[in-house]
Amino acid sequence: MSVKHPIIAVTGSSGAGTTTVMKSFTHIFRREKINAQIVEGDAFHRYDRHGMREAMKQHERDGVPNFSHFGPQANLLEELEALFASYGESGTGKFRHYVHDEMETRLYQQDAGTFTPWEDVQPGTDLMFYEGLHGAAVTDTVDIARHADLLIGVVPIINLEWIQKLHRDQTMRGYSHEAVVDTILRRMPDYVNYICPQFSRTHVNFQRVPTVDTSNPFIAREIPQPDESFVVIRFARPKGIDFQYLLTMLHDSFMSRPNVIVVPGGKMGLAMQLIFTPMILQLIDRRSRA
Repeated sequence: MSVKHPIIAVTGSSGAGTTTVMKSFTHIFRREKINAQIVEGDAFHRYDRHGMREAMKQHERDGVPNFSHFGPQANLLEELEALFASYGESGTGKFRHYVHDEMETRLYQQDAGTFTPWEDVQPGTDLMFYEGLHGAAVTDTVDIARHADLLIGVVPIINLEWIQKLHRDQTMRGYSHEAVVDTILRRMPDYVNYICPQFSRTHVNFQRVPTVDTSNPFIAREIPQPDESFVVIRFARPKGIDFQYLLTMLHDSFMSRPNVIVVPGGKMGLAMQLIFTPMILQLIDRRSRA
């Protein structure tokens, strides 16, 4: 953790909706004129798209069928922790980009599924914002969570997460239904051992719960809409949170526990604005006073 160089990390599995959260934070940064260094977790995968396919085949030949991006072996977690530590200490560090699609191919002038060269963090940034799989990861060799000033988990219930992944990978990435299901099954041990534990280390968790039937996610024809769900927001440290203000501003919301507020799914973006704007401004104020 750092007063002069704060770090915000959003963690959640692929298809969980962390990208939507990143958009909400981008709006806050723009409105409050905060110069944030954005870091994408995909850039810290160990292998590019082709290399990952080959690594999976090799692990299967070696009798390891559950090799996945969720686990530490497929990621550069030591390098990610080094970035967090370096930024927290001096506002510096090394990062890169992962080229996801055709639009980014044009932007970076590289093939999709590849990494850009490593580059230095932009000098003079106000904070670093990470979005990816391992923002609160802890293993035998790394403790990334300890470097972050604000940790946020994005955790749809598992059936909804699977529906979102199935639709995204089939519609946007062209994978077959069978291939996506195989991916879900293959990475389940890493999900249990490395993704879920992170949500016990986060300061705030957002869990979207649909109010429509998702009992068989593998035959769902569409993703439940925000208005067909609630968002359960859990605060690990509720002291200082003005729940009465949130209940007033977020109509039809209610408290389910002393540290949990439940809001309509369509108000998730507004809830993030109301909750995180004062938190971010507090980090910036501490930075300016340091």
